[in-house]
Amino acid sequence: MPTQKAYDYIIIGAGSAGSVLANRLSEDRDVSVLLLEAGGRAPWWDWRVHMPSALSYPMHSSSLSWQYYTEPQEHLNNRKIYWPRGKGLGGSSSINGMCYVRGHALDYDGWAALPGLENWTYADCLPYFQKAETYDRGADDYRGGEGPLNVSVGPCENQLHHAWMEAGQQAGYPFSADMNGFQQEGMARMDMTVHKGRRWSTMLAYLDPVQSRPNLTILTNAHTRRINFEGTTATGVDYLRNGQRVTVAATREVISAAGSLNSPQLLMISGVGPADQLRGFDLPVIADLPGVGENLQDHLELYVQQECLQPITLYKVMSPLAKLKVGLEWILFKSGIGASNHFEAGGFIRSEPGIEHPNLQYHFLPMAVRYDGGNPTDRHGYQAHVGPMRSTSVGYMRLRSGNIDDAPLLQPNYNSTEQDQRELRDGVKLTREIFAQAGFDPYRGTELAPGADVKTDAEIDAFVRDAVETAYHPSCTCKMGEDAMAVVDGEGRVHGVENLRVVDSSIMPKIVSGNLNAPTIMMAEKIADAIRGRPPLPKSDAPVYLAEDWQTRQR
Repeated sequence: MPTQKAYDYIIIGAGSAGSVLANRLSEDRDVSVLLLEAGGRAPWWDWRVHMPSALSYPMHSSSLSWQYYTEPQEHLNNRKIYWPRGKGLGGSSSINGMCYVRGHALDYDGWAALPGLENWTYADCLPYFQKAETYDRGADDYRGGEGPLNVSVGPCENQLHHAWMEAGQQAGYPFSADMNGFQQEGMARMDMTVHKGRRWSTMLAYLDPVQSRPNLTILTNAHTRRINFEGTTATGVDYLRNGQRVTVAATREVISAAGSLNSPQLLMISGVGPADQLRGFDLPVIADLPGVGENLQDHLELYVQQECLQPITLYKVMSPLAKLKVGLEWILFKSGIGASNHFEAGGFIRSEPGIEHPNLQYHFLPMAVRYDGGNPTDRHGYQAHVGPMRSTSVGYMRLRSGNIDDAPLLQPNYNSTEQDQRELRDGVKLTREIFAQAGFDPYRGTELAPGADVKTDAEIDAFVRDAVETAYHPSCTCKMGEDAMAVVDGEGRVHGVENLRVVDSSIMPKIVSGNLNAPTIMMAEKIADAIRGRPPLPKSDAPVYLAEDWQTRQR
């Protein structure tokens, strides 16, 4: 087995976290960094990755995504749910919906209330959100102006986006000028990781500008097979590339940034995880950490769809000729319909009194279609994606075998609690109420989904079981903390071993209230400073909106 030269740091996975780490750690010129990515690099001409409106295509490409499925879900009519994860430079930031959502301040304050995570308050995290970002509406106390990640606000040129925000306010919800700023709660325009008409993945943001650094080596199509140890000290990794297995040493640290599914899988294959499970597959036990793969959390969402009486929705571009015109305009000018993810408006609301910060998220789309591009209707329509933000249904990831090439067993236990069932049911009811407001009067036709015949709670629950889908946010499988089920400490260092960290969405102790790409980038920025021994950025003192009457009023 050939051995290459040693590197100070070996980073496994070039996704949302790994790209950040490779960039920031290699800023120190006397430090050598090796970034290993199992996938390849999407070429400049691959419109599936770079065109924002083509977001459904890379999710279904085996060259661009790991095509995982959950176990049959008992509370979703035993459906297996498709869980694609990014494969290639940029990871899931190269295949996701490009929604830039940070989560709520109280999410991070909730993390910081856990033992060992005192430095993860919102005041600690906000400066790192800002450090990562360049916002097209300009920097302020909440937004960044000099970071690698270009973020743009949805243009909302389709009048249906404005109808959504108007109807939400007519239903009694506030308007937020910036859901990632002072006030998350309310109806708002949405931000997207799109820049000059292109998907702005972490590959473009963090890797492309530094790929020529002499102290940074980026290897694509390099599939890490295991982390190597001497005793309990991580010493390097084995990876497979071009049919050859290679051992490479890390003189300082090995850092797994392989994602919420592949990081725990790699740890277990390497001997770090629940001892009884490892022994069951004849794997060595380097460290008995029962929390590896546990605490799996995700977001679900429903599509409430309405017929549109005016021909102004994206249905008008569903014919092959219309798609060709959209594609040509995007290729030539990076403009037009192809230059947006079309999640340009949305919102956050509370589903009942007594909930301190929003527990339902909305993405509004001026078309009736599935997120993955499937099941288009035969007419003009619009829809709201709605889903609970802090699900109480918690699952696990387990090894299927001792072979890293075998997809792991994924059991999210979706919709298994009364609270989750109630919040999804409430999501349907509250969305119907918004769609019934005067703002939609010029456009509203018949309800396409759930449909006018779905009225009772039991009928809504049946619709949920049949139709609810993942929002593609698996997380929390190597959680931070100091309790018995924690896998890493507050700086990503794996308990029970030396010179090994995990830095990706798997280390979230609890899922945040929103999409996960922006928080994952923030976490990598923050931990990169810790790895480098740099003092953390000064805490922010920016205030945060909370509804004064949240204890007694739903809106």
